[in-house]
Amino acid sequence: MSDQKLHLVMGGRVKDPQGLEFADLSKIELVGVYPDYAQAEEAWRDRAQRTVDDAEMKFVVVHLHRLLQPDMLKR
Repeated sequence: MSDQKLHLVMGGRVKDPQGLEFADLSKIELVGVYPDYAQAEEAWRDRAQRTVDDAEMKFVVVHLHRLLQPDMLKR
């Protein structure tokens, strides 16, 4: 069993800066898939810092490993 826990970093313009509803799904930026949270957080932080002055731009880390292997939540 692998210890790899995939994470996706993505983002784009949101309809409401306090929410996560993206304004245009065709313009979502897929930053990348990372083998662990630390690397994903580094990529997220880099993208978020580039758009810090634009409240409508939001980047997130998605825990893909939780979607791919839901039984991991029990550990």
